[in-house]
Amino acid sequence: MSDDSGISGHTRSVVVTTICCLAGIAAGVVSAAYVGTDPVDAASTTGVLVMGAFVVAQFPLYKVIGVGDFGVKDNLYVAFLTFTLWFISYTVLATSGVQLVA
Repeated sequence: MSDDSGISGHTRSVVVTTICCLAGIAAGVVSAAYVGTDPVDAASTTGVLVMGAFVVAQFPLYKVIGVGDFGVKDNLYVAFLTFTLWFISYTVLATSGVQLVA
């Protein structure tokens, strides 16, 4: 099972999943550094905007590396997985009292 880019379906899945996970974790760290980790800061929607920017930034990257022919299900997968890892990493940083300097 190969698509036009010459990579197998399994390799494509691993690449997309890895990039989603790394983007979600990076979005969590950037949110913690940019927005802050205090309880008042966590109520800000700016962290969600940071996460959204990381979701949107992935799609051109997928096209560059040759795995960018996505359907609706794939787009939802990218958004959900990035959101999930962002939520987990930002929550861990916020509840552990870590202070990151922007």
